[in-house]
Amino acid sequence: MSSLKAPSTFFHHVAHSMLPQNPNPSFLPATITRRSLRTSPLRCSLAAAAPLSSVIGSQTRVEILSEALPYIQRFRGKTIVVKYGGAAMKSPELQASVVKDLVLLSCVGLRLVVIHGGGPEINAWLGRLGIEPQFLNGLRVTDAATMEIVEMVLVGKVNKSLVSRINGAGGTAVGLSGKDGRLLVPRPAPDSASLGFVGDVASIDPSILHPLLSSGHIPVIASVAADESGQAYNINADTVAGEIAAAMGAEKLILLTDVPGILEDRNDLGTLVKEIDIKGVRKMVEDGKVAGGMIPKVNCCVRSLAQGVRTASIIDGRKSHSLLLELLTGDGAGTMITG
Repeated sequence: MSSLKAPSTFFHHVAHSMLPQNPNPSFLPATITRRSLRTSPLRCSLAAAAPLSSVIGSQTRVEILSEALPYIQRFRGKTIVVKYGGAAMKSPELQASVVKDLVLLSCVGLRLVVIHGGGPEINAWLGRLGIEPQFLNGLRVTDAATMEIVEMVLVGKVNKSLVSRINGAGGTAVGLSGKDGRLLVPRPAPDSASLGFVGDVASIDPSILHPLLSSGHIPVIASVAADESGQAYNINADTVAGEIAAAMGAEKLILLTDVPGILEDRNDLGTLVKEIDIKGVRKMVEDGKVAGGMIPKVNCCVRSLAQGVRTASIIDGRKSHSLLLELLTGDGAGTMITG
């Protein structure tokens, strides 16, 4: 969500629905794949967004791109940290939508860092091994056997798959975990006696990320890390995203979720809070209007804002192209929290 002037009907009603679900470059119309894609600085953006010409005319396409310009100018060169999880990871269609959004945004100059979870995949693998997943206060109880599965899934499967998808769509992603370059150093969570190898972030060294971002790469980070002795820890991906956003001095933190955002009345989708400051959201938590799984997400956003992140948004990952809606329109795709 942006404080810039709201977009015209072109971008508001058309742009987010124009991006196709099929990432195959062969679907690009001939008029786009020739000279325009070879010479235009927006060539990879157009590739990610094709085939526009099969739906709307040339003049309308130009108008839509023009409407995006103020938002691109605002965020170009800025670091945006995205936590990718929830429904957007479960659906192949939404996976394609997120990947295309990331590629397009990277192509127009945003410096993107992606942190991912992988809860459903971990549960599936545990099930195959006859291990019943256990949770305590929303966190996965992680014994030694479960930690092996967490590492295998997050680092070996989900991370590589996401990197491959981004690269296949024309981006340049690099897969990492918190272990790489000592990006994250964990400490045991306060209730580690019950949770096992679940960690908090003790320290961050983001130096490994700066050259990647400067080269136009998209770091894709699995939320596992190892302490000084080499013991691996499972860290909540929202927490990792918030701490990395703070350490990077990010312009914006975005959490993709399975809900529309923060609701004034949890039983009424029409009460979505579009924008709220730290004081206001803390009051909602105190009044019980924010509860359950939303509390740690809100706390993550508030903590990142307190450390210098400009804005934090909790957006609906079930919405196609929700990242573009949040960053390139005035309406956004969920709730934006400001400092």
